[in-house]
Amino acid sequence: MERFMELYETVYRDLYRLAYYYLGNAEEAEDAVQDTALAAWEHFGKLKREESFRAWIFRILVNTCRKAMRKKSRREYLADEREQRAEGMPDPNLAERLELMELLSKLDEEERMIVTLSVFGGYKGEEIAEILERRHSTVRSRYRRALKKLERELRGKEEL
Repeated sequence: MERFMELYETVYRDLYRLAYYYLGNAEEAEDAVQDTALAAWEHFGKLKREESFRAWIFRILVNTCRKAMRKKSRREYLADEREQRAEGMPDPNLAERLELMELLSKLDEEERMIVTLSVFGGYKGEEIAEILERRHSTVRSRYRRALKKLERELRGKEEL
């Protein structure tokens, strides 16, 4: 248990950041990270190499986030976030975060995960390939395709 906690503490912030940008809701992100931690702790004894912990736990988080997204549509996440902010203190960065989440919602699930892992998680293509259990060339091409989609979306917004 102690070794698990030491390793978990090194990745918690990155797990939360990824879950938040993927799910778009603070409470849902916390739930996803907690579910991930519980699942990882339950199966920690099956982990063959501690060096693989980071990729392994992110793979669990990715699957947890995918399940959460299937349960609730993207629009509901954005509406929940707006409601939460309306009830509390105004957030000066809310508009930018909502715009970013709206842009990310234009991507398919795997593209969104690849971009989120790269941009917000700071992972390199090979690491993302390991987390998502894909070939590195597939991750690279999906990443480029996703960036082109985002670029088209941004250009379309500028023209309005």
